[in-house]
Formats: sequence, structure tokens, C-alpha cells
Amino acid sequence: MAATKKPSKGKTTSPKKKSNKKKSSKKRSFSNYLFRFLGLGLLALLVFVGILLGSVYIGIWGKLPDYYTLKSIKNANASEIYSEDGTILGRVYAENRTNVSFKDIPPAAINALIATEDARFYEHQGIDQRSLMRVLVKSLVMGDRSSGGGSTLSQQLSKNLYPRGNFGPLSMPVNKIKETITASRLEKIYSKKEILQLYLNTVSFGENVFGIESASRQFFSKPASKMEIHECAVLIGMLKAPTSYNPRLHPEKSKQRRNVVLSQMAKYEFISDHQLKEIQARPLLLNYQKQSTQAGLASYLRERIRIEANTILKDHPKEDGTYYDIYRDGLNIITTLDARMQMHAEKAVAEHMKNLQTQFVQHWGKKSPWGDNTAVIEDAKLRSDRYKQLKQKGKSAQEINKIFNQKVNMKIFTWNGDKAVKMSPLDSLKHYAQLLNTGFLAMEPKSGKIKAWVGGISFDHFKYDHVKAKRQVGSIFKPIVYAAALEEGISPFDYLPNERKIYEEYDNWSPRNADNLYEGSYSMEGALAESVNTIAVDVLLEGGIRNTIALAEEMGIDSSLPKVPSLALGTANISLYEMIQVYATLANRGIHADPYYISKIEDQKGNVIVDLSAERKDNRFVISPQNADIMNHMLQAVVNDGTAKSLRSIYRLEGDLAGKTGTTQSQADGWYIGYNSNLVAGAWVGAEDMRVHFNSLSLGQGASMALPIYGRFMNKLSSNRNFNRYTDAPITRPDSDILADLDMPHYLPPESNFFDNLFGVQANDEDKLMKRKARKEKRDKEKNSIYQKIKNIFGRKN
Repeated sequence: MAATKKPSKGKTTSPKKKSNKKKSSKKRSFSNYLFRFLGLGLLALLVFVGILLGSVYIGIWGKLPDYYTLKSIKNANASEIYSEDGTILGRVYAENRTNVSFKDIPPAAINALIATEDARFYEHQGIDQRSLMRVLVKSLVMGDRSSGGGSTLSQQLSKNLYPRGNFGPLSMPVNKIKETITASRLEKIYSKKEILQLYLNTVSFGENVFGIESASRQFFSKPASKMEIHECAVLIGMLKAPTSYNPRLHPEKSKQRRNVVLSQMAKYEFISDHQLKEIQARPLLLNYQKQSTQAGLASYLRERIRIEANTILKDHPKEDGTYYDIYRDGLNIITTLDARMQMHAEKAVAEHMKNLQTQFVQHWGKKSPWGDNTAVIEDAKLRSDRYKQLKQKGKSAQEINKIFNQKVNMKIFTWNGDKAVKMSPLDSLKHYAQLLNTGFLAMEPKSGKIKAWVGGISFDHFKYDHVKAKRQVGSIFKPIVYAAALEEGISPFDYLPNERKIYEEYDNWSPRNADNLYEGSYSMEGALAESVNTIAVDVLLEGGIRNTIALAEEMGIDSSLPKVPSLALGTANISLYEMIQVYATLANRGIHADPYYISKIEDQKGNVIVDLSAERKDNRFVISPQNADIMNHMLQAVVNDGTAKSLRSIYRLEGDLAGKTGTTQSQADGWYIGYNSNLVAGAWVGAEDMRVHFNSLSLGQGASMALPIYGRFMNKLSSNRNFNRYTDAPITRPDSDILADLDMPHYLPPESNFFDNLFGVQANDEDKLMKRKARKEKRDKEKNSIYQKIKNIFGRKN
């Protein structure tokens, strides 16, 4: 039997053990490799972060604001336009913002903000490390660009002040680092209170509203300092998503968000649990009033001020030589307007124009006011912005016509509010061509202060300001003609024949009276009160066309005046702004005061930048007080017995009033200007195109179209005792002897007893006849005085 081989006593390694050893070795080498890889990766990440931080810090990704820049932070601040009595008429801004101090921010808003946006606000120095690490890991490691969060209020403030840039895949980390560095610098410069103030003045609430003050005014119609806890919670809740949580657009979502904010306030013990339940149960209440550049009183004048203010401010630079900016510097612009008077003016315009438009539509019925004259609409099309834009784009006439005839959804103006319609642009032109428009102005004749300004029926739809628009003035020009005649020594006591004449030297031109009656004689006062055209032309020619034009210019008319006899009938194109000055000169007994509507401009601290009231020209004498008194007496007859007598019978106006109506050819323009010694006001009414008008004198005359605005306006002032100085002001009467001779019949019919009508006495009443003769001799003597001779030498004739 063979012997069995025993195993050796030396060490032996089985195959299994060898395999385990190899595996263990491989694990160690893999672990080492992994650790080295992670280490290198972490090192690379740290290097990358370091390089990124350094590159951001030195400004490779855009210059960071330095300490000096941050110290001089200045938000764009809306300028406010005030009436003379301290009422805000409106605002002018690039961003709708009114900066407020910390003391004017309600504590509830501060608490809601901290509880919702940055609970550790008072603990950190601009950076919340825990939140920042979370965001950096998510954005850098996990690539979650929407990770958001982690931003302190200081970081959010830096984002609001310096909007984020687009840096591709690195946008999130680069922007976060920039905001972190900026926030750290802000915290070193400003106190916590100042940061909160800056933040709440900077943040957007949507709808082009910036800052808590403007937001409070827009959504609750009150200053921020008056907001209650639930209102503060609504606004702070909007910060997460201003559009989504807009209480006007999404009231239910806004309420839910408000309650979340309130819960956060309770969580951090800013309110009690009892308060939480009580406030959360409240409904969402708004008092929305849109704060826009167009909202408010006197929109037409505010637009004019917006355009003019920066030009005025260029002559009054800041101490450092830079210029004020009405859009950003939060200026206070104080006007001469009276807010209540402006409100009455706008209401008077709206009430009358709505009624007048109804009459106009009924007057024409189913007919178009332009009849077969299609040029009216064609011209309107050529003037439209739509046509001009299409033309600039190179569209052909055929393409443009197709666009103008294609129906589209739009909103149009009506006196019952804006109306949503589906209408072609051509039909909209026809709609607007039928609308009558207006301009209204009120002014203090002694000071030149504009007290009310209405440039049209709706600034939103019609930007053109009719206060400065030039239109034919009709008979309201006649007082200038008669005043010039008085200044040239023509007697106001003579009777003037009402005869239709042909003026051969003026191309056989023949003026016509509105009533087509040509008989009898009128006193100068009667001819003016009844607006007799034939006599006005005679007076113009006797006083001199050049003299009349010279006087018109001295009384405030800058428009070009034709040197023809039809000037007496108001054929010149003149603005309401100019004509108001003429009547103000008469009201001020011959003294002209330049009108103005900006009193002064202040900076946001109330320091006066420019006082325009102190820089005005001195008032100047234009006509003698005696002749002004005579003219005023004549124009009172227009109200008491003439074309404006409805002011007494319909509008129940009392006290001294003078004025004049005006109507142009074919009733295209209606005018009325009225006054006493303390207030002159007037209106123009007509369509944009003079070919659109009433086809009836009774409806289209100035007494029907324009006078009612003045009547309604003065009636509203009369009902308020605060306006007594404007409604009860007397008009200075002529001297007693002149007044006695002016007190004669306005009209002498043909074949009347001339002396009986002229003197109001029988021819044998020698005593009264002798007194009248003595007064006439006295006036003739004064007329030939040294003063009068000097005046004749250096007067207007030369």
C-alpha cells in the first residue's frame, strides 16, 4: 500500500484567501481614488468659487457700487403738482414713487416685512449664512437655478437698486455674490432702520407703483402712515409676486396671501393669536384710486406744466451745477389754480357738453353732420396717427384702406363712459368727427393768476388743448373795436345807423347782420349788446384798423390779425388764452396783467428753487380807466338786455356781470367770455373740423353752445360762500355825468322822434337839455387838453 503524503508544516495560501486579499486591495485603492477625486473636486470647487468671488469683487462681471455710490443712493421720486390751496392736482414721474421717512411707515408694515421676508434681519449683517449656503449648494451643485430664497432684506434691496444681469449658466451665483457684497456694504453704511426705509421706498408693487407710500395711495387711497395691520399685510404679501397677488386683479389669492403674512406675524409674536383670528376673518377691502400722470384735476394744464417745468429749471441749476429733473427729483410745483374752482369748471364742462352732444345728435338725426362732403373723414384719416404710422412702414394706399375698413376690437369715448366695440378705424373716425369739444379758462384780472383750466372733454382721448387752440373768435372781438374807437376820441353818445353798405375799396365786400335786419339806429352800447355787425365795421373803420390791431396786441393778442374790415366781425383765428386777457384788461379798468399758472417750484424738502410770481413783469396801462369803465358798462348791457341775458333768467346769476357772446360763420364756433372786477372766465365750443357744426343759429350760437358753461360754473361758485369775492365783485361805473348820458335807448326805430328818444325828455325840457350840453362841453374841453394833444402826437396812429 502506498504511503499518504502529509501536508507541509509551512504557510500555505488558499485560492479563496488570495482572492479576498485582492478584493480588499482593490477597495482600498478605489477608496483612495474616490477620496482623492472628491478632494480634488472640492478643491476645484473652492478654487472656482474663489475665482468667481474674486472676479465678481474686482468687477469682471460688472462694476460693483462702491461706498461713495451707496452713500448717495437716491430713488427716482415723483414730483407733485399742487393747487394754490394745497391740494395735490397730480403727479409727474418716471416711476410712480413717493419716498417717505421711517417714522411715516407703520410699525405693522415693518413687522409684516420682517416676519415674512427676513426673520433674522436684526441678527445678521446683511448675509444669512445658513440660507446662503443652501442656495449656493442648490444652484452650484444641483444646478437648480430656481432655488431662490436665502436673500436677506439687504440683499433684496441691493437687487432692487441694481437689477440683475444675464450671465448665462452662472447668472444665479454671480448675481447672488454681487448682491451679497453689496448688502454687506449697505449694512456698514446704513442703520437697520435706514435699510428698512430704503427697501420699502424702493420695492415694486406692480402697476408701475414703487414704494409703500405710492402703493398705499393707489390701493387704499390713504398715506402709508394711516394703514391698518390687515392693509399692511396685503401690501407686504404682494412682494412675493406683485401681479399674482394684486388685490384688484386677484382678490381671493391676495386675501389668502394676506392671511399667510398674518400667520407669519403671529408665529414671530408680532400679533397675538386672538388678533390673528380676528384679522384673518376680515374681508379684503380696497379703496382703489389709480395714481397715474393723467389721473387728477386739471390734466390738460398738468401736461403743459410737465413739458415746461424742466425748461424753467434749466435756468435754476443745483449748487453742484447739475439740473433738476421733474421726473426723478420729487419736486413740489405750486400752481395758481384753485382746486375747488377747477373741480366746478370740470363739472360745468361735463354737464353742458353731455347735453349739447345729445342735442347735436338729435339735430342731425340719421344724417351725417358733414353731409356729402366725404373730405371731412378723408382729412381726419390723413391726420390720424394710425395713417401716419402705416405710411412710415411703406404701406400702399390700397393696403391702408383695407386696414381702415377692417373691424377690430377697441374702446371709444362716449358720454356714458368708455365703450368696448368692434369697429373699423374708419368708423371710429366718423364717431369722433361728430363730437363737439371745448376749452374753458378762468383768471383773476388783477393778478393774472389762472384759477381754472379745462382744455377739452377728455384728456385720455383728446390730448389737444383747446385753451391754446386758435379758432375764429366772432363777435367776442368787437369790444376791442369799440375800445379802440373810444381811445381815438369817438363819442359813445352818438347814434349809429344800421345800414348795410358795400365797401368798394375792399373788393365790394358787404357785411351782413345775423338777423338780416337793416334799419333804425343804435347807440354804441346797443350795437355792442345786440352784436350788430354793420355798425361794428363802421366803428372799426372810423377808429382805424391799425389802431385796433395795436390795441389788441397791447391787450394780450399775439396772433396775426388781418388788416381788413372783416376783422370787426372776428374773422381772425385767436386762442381763448389770448381773448381772456382782453376781457381781463377791461375788468381791471384798462390795466393788463400777464397770465401765469406756475407760482413756484420747490425741492422735496420745501426749499424754493424758483419763485415765478416774483419774476413777473409789471402790469401796464393799456386804455384809460374812463374808457374801460364805459366799455364795462356797455358789456353789462349784453348780460342785462342783450345776447347773454339767459345768465339772469336761466342761471339766476346776480350781481355785476359783463360779457360778450360770439358766433362764427355757419355756427362752427361758439364763444362766451364773462367777468366782474375779480374774475374773468370764458369758453369756446365747436367740433375739431369747422365743417362739422349745427345747422341752426338758435342751437349753434355762442349763447347756446358756450355761455351755459360759464353760467353753470358761476352758479356753482355762487352756491359756496368761500367764492363770494369772485361772484359778488362789483364793476366800477363810469363817472356820473357820463353814466347819465349813456342812459339812453339802445335802439331808435326809423321815423322816431329823435330828440324824445335821445334825451328821454320832451324837447322843451330846457333844464335837462342844458345840463347835457354842459357835460358835452366839459368832455370836449378835456379832449383838447395838453395831455390829449401829446397823446395824439405819440399815440397809436404813429
